[in-house]
Amino acid sequence: MTTLAKGKALRLAFGETITELAETDQRLVVLDGDTGSSTFTSIFEAEHPDRFFQMGITEQNMLGMAAGMATLGLVPIVSTFSCFIVSRAHDSIRVLIAQPKANVKMMGGYAGLLAGMTGKTHLMFDDISIMRAMANMTVVAPVDEVETRSALAAIMEYDGPVYFRLNRPDTPIVFDDDYQFVLGKAVVVREGSDVTVFSTGTQTSRAFEAAEVLALEGIDVHLVHVPTVKPLDVDTVVAAAKKTGLVVTSEEHTVVGGLGGAIAEALAMNAPTPMVLHGLQDVFGESGPDGPLLDKYGISAGKTAAAIKGAVENQ
Repeated sequence: MTTLAKGKALRLAFGETITELAETDQRLVVLDGDTGSSTFTSIFEAEHPDRFFQMGITEQNMLGMAAGMATLGLVPIVSTFSCFIVSRAHDSIRVLIAQPKANVKMMGGYAGLLAGMTGKTHLMFDDISIMRAMANMTVVAPVDEVETRSALAAIMEYDGPVYFRLNRPDTPIVFDDDYQFVLGKAVVVREGSDVTVFSTGTQTSRAFEAAEVLALEGIDVHLVHVPTVKPLDVDTVVAAAKKTGLVVTSEEHTVVGGLGGAIAEALAMNAPTPMVLHGLQDVFGESGPDGPLLDKYGISAGKTAAAIKGAVENQ
């Protein structure tokens, strides 16, 4: 059974990478919502203080300022917690960034269930639903530090608004150092024949662990990682669904309108396939240690394996 190596937090890889990218890309500036010590924009601030803008807890104004900077040819990276950037500043994003297709990169830190002891108000696991429903928006959710670095470089070359999802905890490494993220492309992580599992973000590492456990029980999982939730790689999704004839989607996000919704929409129009949506079941979260929270809300590696096994047995 393959065991994934330990890796660093995506937020740390983010802070390090934007600092490195700024060395060769003079367009890159960072706007922070008073969260630099948590999201690691502090690394960028230390190296490029003249290109770092501390905006405080004024998220709507921060997004508006970023939109203005984009009109001048700069590429603003806006960083704060996902609950603030998506919910608190939603109207600014919709009117000032998405509608005019402003070249602003929005970093949703502390996304998902595992936001430490920040409290239920700070948990954000409907951000993908909200952002993918917005016209002109690209939505990216990397799985590990390797993909985070590659994806950040890719979105800097893309001209348009991007929502980039970053989780808080350290995450296992799924990809080798030579992996290259391609915007809009899904990636087959594990070949299998019994059931196709689509996952996104750091949930892919738990889905991989679940697949390895299920292999010992004779269930062969075809695992597809979907780092770009919008635009969705429909061709890969359809081919993977047809490969096994049974689909499970797994995400650290609500099942309402997230990856599962996107996959269901694509398959309904192109290749109707029996499927199960695995994730947070239309609930709010709470504070607690990572392990117990993953178990309680049913998305730990063990609970993910049980959900996949149940789908296979009930087919």
